[in-house]
Amino acid sequence: MAPLDDLAFFQQLARAGSLTATARELGISLSAVSKRLKQLEARLGVSLAARTTRRLTLTAEGERYLAQGSLILDELDALESDLRDAASQGLQGRLRVNATFGFGRRHIAPLLSRFCVRHPGIESWLELTNFPLNLSDHGFDVGIRIGEPPDSRLVARRILPNRRMLCASPSYLANMPALRTPQDLAQHRCLLIRENDSDFALWRFEQRAAARRQQSVKVSGHLASNDGEVVTRLALDGHGVMLRSWWDVNEHLASGELQLLLPEWQGVRADFYAVFEQRRHTPARIRALIDFLQQEIAGRVPALPDAE
Repeated sequence: MAPLDDLAFFQQLARAGSLTATARELGISLSAVSKRLKQLEARLGVSLAARTTRRLTLTAEGERYLAQGSLILDELDALESDLRDAASQGLQGRLRVNATFGFGRRHIAPLLSRFCVRHPGIESWLELTNFPLNLSDHGFDVGIRIGEPPDSRLVARRILPNRRMLCASPSYLANMPALRTPQDLAQHRCLLIRENDSDFALWRFEQRAAARRQQSVKVSGHLASNDGEVVTRLALDGHGVMLRSWWDVNEHLASGELQLLLPEWQGVRADFYAVFEQRRHTPARIRALIDFLQQEIAGRVPALPDAE
């Protein structure tokens, strides 16, 4: 096998996480995967992974081979992609995208569909998950997530300004005490979203005044879910107050089904970003997709009030 083929094989092996999963993905026998890994280690003269049929653990040499080898494969992929695009005068190649369920289903899926109609040479894969996944570990080209990533190896481009909005239905508010400060939430039934391992009962606000004073309030309620759409439905049905993203509730606010609360305060920013790995030559298809998302998402979600 050529060195580049070995790199690609080992990258897939590391992402799959086991010999068995790799054999299944490649459509070959477990013994063939094991034999190829042994041949690669013999050629390099080092052990790359400790393995069983269920789990694969990379050695220090394996981690180095994977990290530096992935950079080489990415550069080669970008070069070949740009050459194909130039020759065909159209975008070519694979795009693997990760997004969370709610936003991904509502907005990213239809936009990716339109992008592929415009660029039929693109082969796309959209994976929706509860949590944003690590791009390199799972082989994604683009991730859609809230907030800029702490990882300096990732490039982030904002595709949608977004903020948490405190709101409730008129039927609920008609029978409850008025809200004047975040502390007044202690007198209300709050609808909780248990997701992303966050402190779901701690709601954060900032004052609209120039000082932008921030305040966190511990809330409670009898109804909760791990799905945002369920919580929105509970709010529409008059069960309590919720803190939800602008992209999810703007239509209900415009129709009057929900009312915005605490006009002097607002939920913290939760902007959406498209992130991708930093490299010398970013493939044209990745740049084109992110440009497309930035341009087209504005037609699906109204501008955030008082967006900075």
